[in-house]
Amino acid sequence: MPSTSLFQNVEAGAGGDEMFAPDASVRPTYAALHDALAGLGPEEFRSRSESLAHSYLDQGITFDYAGEERPFPIDAIPRVIDAEEWSRVSRGVTQRVQALERFLDDLYTDRAAITDGVIPQELVSSSTYIVDEMVGYQPPNGVRIHISGIDLVRDGAGEFRVLEDNVRTPSGVSYVLSNRRAMAQTFPELFAHRPVRRVGEYPGRLLSALQAAAPDIADEDPTVVVLTPGRYNSAYFEHSLLARTMGVDLVEAGDLVERNERIYMRTTAGLRRVDVIYKRTDDDFIDPEVFRPDSMLGVPGLVRAVLARNVVVANAIGNGIGDDKLTYTYLPDLIRYYLHEDPILPNVDTWRLEEPESLAEVLDRLDELVVKPVDGSGGKGIVIGPAASVQELDALRKRLLADPRGWIAQPVVQLSTIPTLVDGGPECRHVDLRPFALNSGDDVWVLPGGLTRVALPRGEMIVNSSRGGGSKDTWVLATDRPAAAGTGAISAQARSQSSAEEERIEDPLDGNYDEYDDLPEDHSEEPTREPDPVTSAIPLLDLQDALDPEDGQTVPDSGAGPAGTSTDGAAAADEEEADDAQ
Repeated sequence: MPSTSLFQNVEAGAGGDEMFAPDASVRPTYAALHDALAGLGPEEFRSRSESLAHSYLDQGITFDYAGEERPFPIDAIPRVIDAEEWSRVSRGVTQRVQALERFLDDLYTDRAAITDGVIPQELVSSSTYIVDEMVGYQPPNGVRIHISGIDLVRDGAGEFRVLEDNVRTPSGVSYVLSNRRAMAQTFPELFAHRPVRRVGEYPGRLLSALQAAAPDIADEDPTVVVLTPGRYNSAYFEHSLLARTMGVDLVEAGDLVERNERIYMRTTAGLRRVDVIYKRTDDDFIDPEVFRPDSMLGVPGLVRAVLARNVVVANAIGNGIGDDKLTYTYLPDLIRYYLHEDPILPNVDTWRLEEPESLAEVLDRLDELVVKPVDGSGGKGIVIGPAASVQELDALRKRLLADPRGWIAQPVVQLSTIPTLVDGGPECRHVDLRPFALNSGDDVWVLPGGLTRVALPRGEMIVNSSRGGGSKDTWVLATDRPAAAGTGAISAQARSQSSAEEERIEDPLDGNYDEYDDLPEDHSEEPTREPDPVTSAIPLLDLQDALDPEDGQTVPDSGAGPAGTSTDGAAAADEEEADDAQ
């Protein structure tokens, strides 16, 4: 048992714990943080933790849990990843994003991977995610995955493995930013002697990646907007935070209109052309002309404008097959095929149930395995064999036999744990990690750390907030100044990687500290255009013979049209948002 009173309830001998070794000693990466937290004492630590939780409630940082808005739980014990290990994770995530980009481009153009036998034709023909209208489309700068979230777990042997890919509308980065801000304000002294890499440059990097995606017709300062299903969506907080920190407009479908295969934003000064739309709405709702005709959350004619290369949607429409868990099983082969490299981060071992031999084995071992729907999110539909009843397994068996293409199976991965504050004090809880990557077309940048999600109920293996999970601030130790004692040696490879990334260090004790001030250098000194206020109260121009707005200009609005956006179905409209908020 750990000797300090703060960590007295942490069980010794849990080999998968990231802070404590099996002999109850503190692992080197956590030594400085452990000592600093222990030095606060149990009462002070709990008092500040409660203050941390109240700050989230006061700021309205919430998520939807069983139809109820709750403050998103943040645990005050950070997760720490050393520089050398992060270098490998970052390179592995970058490799995966590059392979997925090549796969999606190939899928919607030549389909060479099918011709060459790397993936079967059935993977595509049986997928519900293929958007036929996007076949042959190539984005202006070649990027389809502008923002990605690659979910990782650390197995019992301490190795990071990829659990799933999120390349439609990955959510949760707002909690990375908010967690760091809250921790810096509540526990500033914890950062004093630890070279923790900053996360505040994410909004500036995101804006640059979106601007780089703009079509050729765009001005030097293209107009970027964030499209939200509305304030009733479970991740609306994230939508508004990202729009605000990027300095762009947050719009709903009723604020946008298609005219002559171009998209315009209604403002108090008239219509203004939009060049890039960062969508936070699922494809099924994005354009009622192509997808669900009853959707009030999409923009009629948007797909036509995209195909005419007059506007870019990020992430690209049709990316869903990249999230398909059956596609996931082929990613190691696709990395070798497209990049001619071995995967840096391995998958979790997976059975494809459409293969008769695999199906037979899984049916024989249902009580030992985890079975997942290939299109599931947020932990929905997952059956954990060892925890399932006989009746649940019998029902699952029938579903697998009826639709083997719709399921995969994996062994139960003993997720690593980190001490987490609960009612009785810190105890071990299971965690995963979602690093976020941005692709500008020139390079892939991985946000240092990402979102650590923690399963708060004792013994729970599913970390999603929909199952009562929370999050932790994730610290990536930097290498551009001496590391704190006990953080371990730093390899030349990791040092070289960090130098190339120009690491920046978190310093909340700096009087000029601002977690969102890290705009890219080529934009930081440029004056920004004061945006025209967006409104949903202006009637739309709806005359067939009306004069078209000229590129980049605003013109008065006239005529009649929809005056707002319904929020009905907002939660369902964004499956990836409802996944976690998260």
